[in-house]
Amino acid sequence: MTYEFEIQIEEPRAELNNACDAAERRAIQTELELSRAELAIITAEQDGSVDAEPPF
Repeated sequence: MTYEFEIQIEEPRAELNNACDAAERRAIQTELELSRAELAIITAEQDGSVDAEPPF
């Protein structure tokens, strides 16, 4: 599962290098940050450092 997110991170990173418009660049950066955060959560859940169950 993490492989798909790593690919999902690589695609916007490549697009970011080719972005000409500032608005497009910001949108790609936002997408990239969200993908990185989601990958960090998935990795933490797999490592057991974060509990995947809701707190209630």
